[in-house]
Amino acid sequence: MYFFLTHLSFLDISYSSVITPKTLQNLLASTKSISFLGCFTQMFFFVICIITECYLLSSMAYDRYVAICRPLHYPVIMSTRLCHALLTSCYVIGILDSTAIVLCISRLHFCNSNVIQHFFCDTSPILALSCSDIFEIEILIFICAGFNLVLPLSTVCGSYVSILSTILKISSTAGKKKAFSTCASHLLGVTIFYSTTIFTYLKPKSSYFLGRDQVASVFYTIVVPMLNPLIYSLRNKEVKSAAVRILQKRQGLR
Repeated sequence: MYFFLTHLSFLDISYSSVITPKTLQNLLASTKSISFLGCFTQMFFFVICIITECYLLSSMAYDRYVAICRPLHYPVIMSTRLCHALLTSCYVIGILDSTAIVLCISRLHFCNSNVIQHFFCDTSPILALSCSDIFEIEILIFICAGFNLVLPLSTVCGSYVSILSTILKISSTAGKKKAFSTCASHLLGVTIFYSTTIFTYLKPKSSYFLGRDQVASVFYTIVVPMLNPLIYSLRNKEVKSAAVRILQKRQGLR
């Protein structure tokens, strides 16, 4: 669990590093601009982060499934080798998909307005600036988004159906409470992340609305990375105990 949480934290920091600094700069500056190379660099790393997190959250769901549904086999199934293989697959898929999408978009001609109707360089606002035929690229992005959202989400749903079925068979109330507590933080993070990304990327172009899509984007680019440390830490006894000890030490020093 902590192995995957470490890399989830790394992705959250990457989100913040890719998008938030430039967003804050544009909010404070009178002249809001970004270079062509800077825009596509931001898009490249953003797509890597979002696709990698999709698969990482599904890996974490599988980890919770094994821990609750097959606890005696957990050390054997979730071996170090499997954990590294799952993590490597998450990053490889993210990098390959991001490279393909960004290369396709960068080859378009941009002869219309250079004003990006968004607070960061996402695929849809950049495509809207192109005067080339973007139908094929839109289909490619929709297929990639569908595959990279539906497949991991199916894994998450399948894992939690099995987990719920196992929890309901537990006779003791304390056992049920402990099992629910183990999964609640991850399930909350998954719900916020997948609901906002699916709302943004898996819908017809005709239903695109700038203000509404920007609000959804804020959730999975800024709010979710900010909430994840709180969601996963405040429900963890070891982390809460460590925080209490630190506060007690500070009070003692005073």
